[in-house]
Amino acid sequence: MIIRLIIFLVINFGGLAIGGFFTGAGVPSEWYTELAKAPWTPPGWVFGAAWTTIMIMFSIYLMKLYDLIDRNSFLRLFSLQVVLNVGWNPVFFYYHKTIFGLLIISLLGLLIYFYLIKYMKVLKWWSIGILPYVVWITIAVSLNAYVVIYN
Repeated sequence: MIIRLIIFLVINFGGLAIGGFFTGAGVPSEWYTELAKAPWTPPGWVFGAAWTTIMIMFSIYLMKLYDLIDRNSFLRLFSLQVVLNVGWNPVFFYYHKTIFGLLIISLLGLLIYFYLIKYMKVLKWWSIGILPYVVWITIAVSLNAYVVIYN
């Protein structure tokens, strides 16, 4: 199980690194700093702390889920999560397509909620591992929606 956990950690943090690469100047960029942002937008350092916690907890969650569901279903869901998670950054930060970013992050949110609801009975208390992701994705969707509405 430790090897599986390490694999999920590498894939998840690798996805964050790829997404970060496509973020470019990102948060300190002139484009982003001039956007009207939600009053509840956390300071920049919170994003790194949140994603670090999320990916550690989500990797533990995935490690447990891997043996409990059909492998093909698992791989499809996990691959979709990686694509949506990585895909949001270039769409939002590089191409400045905030409405398409909202679509991507909303689909990612639905997928994370699906994970929680669909597998809660199977994973029982291990479902705690996905809760940071659920909370953060809810906040992230609201932040992206605010940008779409007010810019």
